[in-house]
Amino acid sequence: MPWLSITLELDPQQAEALSEALLETGADSVALDPAGAQMRVTALAGAGADPAALVARAAAAAGLPRPAFTVARLEDADWVRRSQSQFGPLQVGDRLWIVPSWHTPPDPGAIVVRLDPGLAFGTGSHASTRLVLKYLEKHVRKADRVLDYGCGSGILAIVAAKLGAGEVAAVDIDPQALETAAANASHNGVGLRVAAPESLPAGKFDLVLANILAGPLITLEPLLAARTRKGGRIVLSGILESQAAEVAAAYARDFDSGVLALEEGWALVGGERK
Repeated sequence: MPWLSITLELDPQQAEALSEALLETGADSVALDPAGAQMRVTALAGAGADPAALVARAAAAAGLPRPAFTVARLEDADWVRRSQSQFGPLQVGDRLWIVPSWHTPPDPGAIVVRLDPGLAFGTGSHASTRLVLKYLEKHVRKADRVLDYGCGSGILAIVAAKLGAGEVAAVDIDPQALETAAANASHNGVGLRVAAPESLPAGKFDLVLANILAGPLITLEPLLAARTRKGGRIVLSGILESQAAEVAAAYARDFDSGVLALEEGWALVGGERK
């Protein structure tokens, strides 16, 4: 089916607030990318959506004045062609490659994750995702129980499983993301427990991952802390460098939290459960 691509440029704080509101008010997916001093917000919506109404609802929900935006129509075939032209094999770290299905893995000896771009967030191309992938490559342990909270495409959970984690759970509030994550796990030959948050059985994890946005991450601190065993680790992404201190402070009551890495204006925040 065809899609509408809605693009806006705002300051980083407004962009984060609006991106959350766009998802809450009807957008199918939203991506954030640095654009100089601004942040570019790109939202996808069905062809029958009213972009002006969607942006107006989101701006009102976020408490912002209605911003200027542009709209482009994206046919299914155009989406595929654009995706295939933009997404080639991506090396992350020393051993890990993210490879779309239409490419041959460049290094036969590498750890390869087969993943095609789609509506669920997470192809490895965004700096916030790469930060977590690089962390996983160095720090996943064989017996780790891993939780990927807000799994999107499932890329983080799949990589953790490929790197030898003992048990991996992937949760998301979006049913489409859960379906995509389950399909991607199957294509990569790994087993994940894929579930909505309320359906995940009780239990604690050695490593909790969340690549979302700063606002939701701060709100989720009690929930994510409750899911992390004492001495376990939490790794948080989707955080602008300017927001890192605020997120780290929110997690400081339960974690020895701090900034773990920076890349292209994005921060990786995490630490050990007290």
